[in-house]
Amino acid sequence: MNQHLGTIPAAEQVRRRNWRRWQWALVGLGLAGLLIAGLRPEAAPVEIAEVTRGPLEVTVREEGKTRVRHRYVITAPVAGHLRRIELKAGDPIRAGETVLAVLDPVPAALLDPRSRALAEARREAAHSELLRAQAALEWAQKERARVEALFASGSATPQERDTARWRETDAAQQVAVAESRLRMAEAELSLFPAPGAESGEGDAPVALRAPVTGCVLRVFEESARPVAAGTPLLEVGDPTDLEVVIEMLSREAAAVEPGMPVRLEQWGGSHPLEARVRRVEPSAFTKISALGVEEQRVRVIADLVTPPEERRGLGDQFRVEAVVVVWAGADVLKVPLGALFRRGADWAAFALEGGRACLRRLQVGHRNEREAEILGGLNEGERVILYPGERIREGQRVRPVQIGP
Repeated sequence: MNQHLGTIPAAEQVRRRNWRRWQWALVGLGLAGLLIAGLRPEAAPVEIAEVTRGPLEVTVREEGKTRVRHRYVITAPVAGHLRRIELKAGDPIRAGETVLAVLDPVPAALLDPRSRALAEARREAAHSELLRAQAALEWAQKERARVEALFASGSATPQERDTARWRETDAAQQVAVAESRLRMAEAELSLFPAPGAESGEGDAPVALRAPVTGCVLRVFEESARPVAAGTPLLEVGDPTDLEVVIEMLSREAAAVEPGMPVRLEQWGGSHPLEARVRRVEPSAFTKISALGVEEQRVRVIADLVTPPEERRGLGDQFRVEAVVVVWAGADVLKVPLGALFRRGADWAAFALEGGRACLRRLQVGHRNEREAEILGGLNEGERVILYPGERIREGQRVRPVQIGP
């Protein structure tokens, strides 16, 4: 054996010895690589979402109730004996035609100078209110024309134009209300005889006719009985002329302005209804929440825009879920809100780059309960980590397990 090895050239023996050394070195490197791979931390599983462009809305969601805009409480104009009221809640009525109630008056009440003076004062007050409403309508019409001229020249915003239009509509409706009140006051005064005339036992019954076309909302006095002057008998109104009362937290109502669009959901129909804010009441009130917490709330009044034929079944004092659109953008760079977190005084997010988490400082604009507008720090198409929490660090290896919406 030694003789055979002795016959191998010295160079070949050196080459074989070097090859064995390299073999052992490669084995050692392989073992070291396996050891490092075994000790290397595993990539953290994360949910990711893509930075996209699309519409974004900032909304305030609160419960609301519908109510008939103009309600009329029909009262007994004079003391007398009320005949039984046959009308029921929901029965249709026509202005000036439908007899709501009939009173057999007490002659002494008809001849009472004090009652006549009060009726004349109510008529004068109704006439003054009508003049004021007509002046307000004339001003609203001029204001609307001025704002539309400014809008045509580019000096006014669409919101200012819509607000001017709604003010004109509201003023016109106030004129209609004032006219109805004047008619009621004149009808009440017509029950009294002319000064100097006498009334006897044969005075004609007093028929109270409907002041508006609509339906009976409530009947306060159904049975026949004697009633005093001013006793409420019925409540009537037009159930197709509805408004929505939304009670908002004062901090949310501070961002709401007249003219803002409103969606009414969960009202019983298959599609949301459209409305528009008409008024934000200037004073708040205290309300106790279901958890016993005192809250300052403000009433926001919205007018229904959806035609009555598309909201059949919706009536007075119905519950709705109102969504007030405070801000809306059609083409906004946005990410899910779950990707954002605070890093000091700034907003931040982890972007996915090369299988690792990369910290990005962001400029965030408007945001709602699901998404946020990105003004800087991310580009469309990049992917971000959702709900990173404390387990994700900058530069850490991550492994996507789900693509967010």
